[in-house]
Amino acid sequence: MLIQLTIRDIVLIDRLELHFHEGLSVLTGETGAGKSILLDAFALALGGRGDGSLVRHGEAQGQITAVFDCPLDHPARRIAADADIDVDGDLILRRVQVADGRTRAFVNDQPVSVQVLKAIGATLVEIHGQHDDRALVDPATHRAILDAFGGLSGEIQAVGDASRRVREARHALHEHRNRIDKARREADFLRHAVEELTKLNPLAGEEETLAGRRVVMMQSEKVAQDLNEAYEVVAGNTSPVNELSAAVRKLERRGAQAPSLVEPSVKALDAALVAIDEAREALEQAIRATEYDPRELEQTEERLFALRAAARKYDVPADDLAALRKRFEEDVAAIDAGEEQLGGLEKALKEADAAYVKAAKALSAGRKKAAQALDTAVQAELPPLKLERARFITDIQIDETSRDPSGFERVEFWAQTNPGTRPGPLMKVASGGELSRFMLALKVVLADKGSAPTLVFDEIDTGVGGAVADAIGQRLARLAEKVQVMAVTHAPQVAAKAGSHFLIAKEGVRGAKDRVATRVIPLEATPRREEIARMLAGATITEEARAAAARLLDAAAH
Repeated sequence: MLIQLTIRDIVLIDRLELHFHEGLSVLTGETGAGKSILLDAFALALGGRGDGSLVRHGEAQGQITAVFDCPLDHPARRIAADADIDVDGDLILRRVQVADGRTRAFVNDQPVSVQVLKAIGATLVEIHGQHDDRALVDPATHRAILDAFGGLSGEIQAVGDASRRVREARHALHEHRNRIDKARREADFLRHAVEELTKLNPLAGEEETLAGRRVVMMQSEKVAQDLNEAYEVVAGNTSPVNELSAAVRKLERRGAQAPSLVEPSVKALDAALVAIDEAREALEQAIRATEYDPRELEQTEERLFALRAAARKYDVPADDLAALRKRFEEDVAAIDAGEEQLGGLEKALKEADAAYVKAAKALSAGRKKAAQALDTAVQAELPPLKLERARFITDIQIDETSRDPSGFERVEFWAQTNPGTRPGPLMKVASGGELSRFMLALKVVLADKGSAPTLVFDEIDTGVGGAVADAIGQRLARLAEKVQVMAVTHAPQVAAKAGSHFLIAKEGVRGAKDRVATRVIPLEATPRREEIARMLAGATITEEARAAAARLLDAAAH
């Protein structure tokens, strides 16, 4: 609920701080005292449209701060948390209005967008008046109100889940049909491609291997002669191996006579012989590699050229031909298996749709029952509000072709203001005063069904008096047993029912000639009786008016 409202430099308000309590609070005062300014400022703090003209004359900016105490699981806290706002303690909504028209918004002293401020404010406060019945304008809101009244959250969840499954099944079927249609259009090409690539049987890395082998074979004739000449030097008739071997044997025979002189030389000559032998083996291996069958070169080139031609044809690297073949085979398999899978997806969609229809019809039955109960409950509230000849109607239009997450129904609150007249949407057929009273009756019925924790009623008693005003006061008091209610009123019967009473008045600003400011004064006991007497009698308060005010207060207390 709202626990504090602070306003600085807004129109006629220079500095104002109000503290509110549970139950019904009323704000009274003469016309022009500033009641509308107070509500405009409050609406601004809740995310309403800003206007530079709201700033008090001569000031650079105005500011409104609203402090709320709400449960830890309240939707306002979830919205704030989603916006990365610290939600420990009270929720503090603040709006700064600059004289040039710009505004700044804050929640718990953290800057936020106006959209976030408005979303949070909408969960905390509802403002209703003769020309501001926003909760009754949007038929989508009417459906939510009916569902809350009927306690249909479980049925709505079931329909929402069923609707999601229908969308998923429909999407899966659509995607599969597109794949099958595309595959069918390309079927001949795919089958030919699979046949061609299967016959070619490309392997990953094959192109590089073939290209390397081809280069070796093409260079073999040029290299072979040089390799043979080198081999002749190392292992032929002119090879130094025999002479070196004979030299080693001679030195070994002299080794015993001068070992320190002979052994290093023998070791070096042995190393030379080993190196010559390694060279011989390497040359022999290279010579064998240069030996090839000319038909092998021809076959290698044919294979290489075939791979490269296929790569150009299918516009992929040769190394990707094997993967392409596999993909084409899968597409062909999809065509072959597609009809069977398509039938399965069509069956799944049919089953999902049947489940949706079942859930939606259960919700429809619940809504029909809730609508009858809501109409009866609201109708019972109308006669005391001088709407005894009127009817409240919950109009339900059903479209069973819809697969909306909220069901088949479009719900709108209608009214028939007099017998014989045509019923129609509340906003179209009810006058301002009638609309406010319809709204009050609806709010009394729905008080514990998801209402915002603070309700503000702006002069909904305009144009009525006596018994009707008393009936309005009684209903506001009943409503205040479940939620916090604030009412701007001109009716003493309504004011007498309040637990808190604030007087709004204009006073001169001390030390400032020709300047006035709006003041709000909490009233207790005698001052409150005087204000209600003024509301009864007008400018001149009589003893009879004081006595009548006392009777109203006494009756309200009992």
